Amino acid sequence: MFSSEGLGLSLNGVFKINSPVTWGFCIIRPMKSMTGYGRGECAQHGFKITVELSSVNRKQAEVSVTLPREAEMLEAQIRDAIHRSVARGRVNARIAFHAAEGKLSARKHINEALAKAYAAEFARLARQLKIDGEVTLDQVLRAPGVFHTDEELAETEDLWPAVEKSLAQALGALVKMREREGAHLAKDLAARIGLMRSAVEKIQKQAPQTVENYRRNLLERVKAAGIENIAPNDERLLKEVVLFADRSDISEELTRLQSHFTQYADCCKAKEPVGRTLDFLAQEMNREINTIGSKANDAIISREVVTLKAELEKFREQAMNVE
Repeated sequence: MFSSEGLGLSLNGVFKINSPVTWGFCIIRPMKSMTGYGRGECAQHGFKITVELSSVNRKQAEVSVTLPREAEMLEAQIRDAIHRSVARGRVNARIAFHAAEGKLSARKHINEALAKAYAAEFARLARQLKIDGEVTLDQVLRAPGVFHTDEELAETEDLWPAVEKSLAQALGALVKMREREGAHLAKDLAARIGLMRSAVEKIQKQAPQTVENYRRNLLERVKAAGIENIAPNDERLLKEVVLFADRSDISEELTRLQSHFTQYADCCKAKEPVGRTLDFLAQEMNREINTIGSKANDAIISREVVTLKAELEKFREQAMNVE
């Protein structure tokens, strides 16, 4: 059942989610960073299972799992559980088993009879194949079943519940840290967008003046060149002004920039990870800003373009940290 508990609207109009919103088995979360750490542990039959998760930035989702040999069969389940909570970034998962004092011998049990049988068979096979060399202890210990743990730890159905509980604790802590960091990122990104909006507004106010300024400057240059008796409505002068107006028109670029700002606002309310979308928006905004800079022939607009580029670079750097 869908629950909207925890969904709020801040005074500045930016949506914030105070707690995860659930929909069946899916979790809708606020903007998250890709860096974080989480730890969980669970005791079972005298053993303590510890799960540690750490995540860093990556363009795609990557999971690296380090497991004891007796739990290697759980790797796929662990990966699936992590992928359900993490959509982007590299996650390093370390799972360790710690035996209680009375259980240490159980974890390091060696089947001596089986080891002797393997050694005898290896030696017989070497003689049969006429291969020089003696059977080593390392070869015997690597043989299946010689070095193993108790049966209670060897079965997947016994191991998984405790590992799953520890993993759930670690994932909860990891996601919470990523959300806290993500809240700071969202605040900074919103500030960058606000500064860029302000710069665009200044450009929009100045843009209509550029053509008139160009016409006036053109007349002054003509007079400075010693050409007299040229009327302000001279056909050649008007043609040059019209060509300049066409070349310097930035209305489309400004409209697209405003559209990108609106798309960012939509990202803040999105139910899914938005890191890749923010990367794309940064690229598109950079394209429009560069075009405005190349078309503008005005000192005020050029100054605001510098502001736009500076804030966009900061926006891009922060967006690279978002899941």
